[in-house]
Amino acid sequence: MSWDPHALPHAVGTTVMVTGANAGIGFFASEQLARAGAHVILGCRNPERAEAAVSAIRRRVPGASVEATPIDVSDRGSVAAAAASLLERDRLDVLMLNAGIVHPPAERATDADGNELVLSTNVIGHFQLAALTLPLLERSNGARVVSLGSLATLLSRFPLDDLQLESSYNSWTAYAQSKIAVQAFGFELDRRLRASGSAVASLVAHPGYSTSGRTPGIRGVNQPSRAKRFADNLQAAWTQGKDHGAWSAVRAAIDPDAVGGQYYGPRFVTKGEPVVTHATPTTRSPRVGERLWTLLEEYSGQAFRVGERR
Repeated sequence: MSWDPHALPHAVGTTVMVTGANAGIGFFASEQLARAGAHVILGCRNPERAEAAVSAIRRRVPGASVEATPIDVSDRGSVAAAAASLLERDRLDVLMLNAGIVHPPAERATDADGNELVLSTNVIGHFQLAALTLPLLERSNGARVVSLGSLATLLSRFPLDDLQLESSYNSWTAYAQSKIAVQAFGFELDRRLRASGSAVASLVAHPGYSTSGRTPGIRGVNQPSRAKRFADNLQAAWTQGKDHGAWSAVRAAIDPDAVGGQYYGPRFVTKGEPVVTHATPTTRSPRVGERLWTLLEEYSGQAFRVGERR
């Protein structure tokens, strides 16, 4: 089906939670969803940056319905608190799992529970959040979970026996493997939702090659230097701004024709309008998904039983 990212379908009456919404893909997805009429909850770790993002959306989208809520997806207690706050609401139509570390530390770091920090931030915390908020998503008719993957999934192996990289850490591997895990989780979640007869759908999207130097400058949100703009614009033939990179996730969130298990990305792989595209066999593998699910339950300390009444 055709899709015009400049003429989104109405999302009035829809409530969306976006993690990592104060900058990058998360901010622009939030802005676009607010422009479509959705009420958007910006999940952010830093209160000042959260307020800057909320203010920016209100400036840019007259009448926008937006608010911020604190969440640090690398902290179990913070995730649990955010989920508890969400569960007090009447509905949640879209949970967009976007927050993440894009530039991992040079040396291996861990969260308070001993999990490798990139895996914790990009995957484990989102697994916990989805598990805790699924009962709320079930209250809405056709709610969706949207996970943010990456083209990096094309460029790395996925050894399930060393996801924590205890013996072989490097920053690139940490990022790539975390994004493979993100996508594998998203597809496994959809398989389990379908098997349980749930009306909730899980979709995955990737932003192509989106850079801050090709993104509109917004005070407090995206303020690249002149050198960054110059360098990024040298790659204009195969890159796009993060405002365009958000298109895939937004389509996964509100396209009325989207269905669970779909994978959205730019038409020209690294840039362009969002279309249904092909994920790697590893991230689509039920065997990988099942094994990963068990590991994520262990790492998060969170049982995730899809289809059980709680």
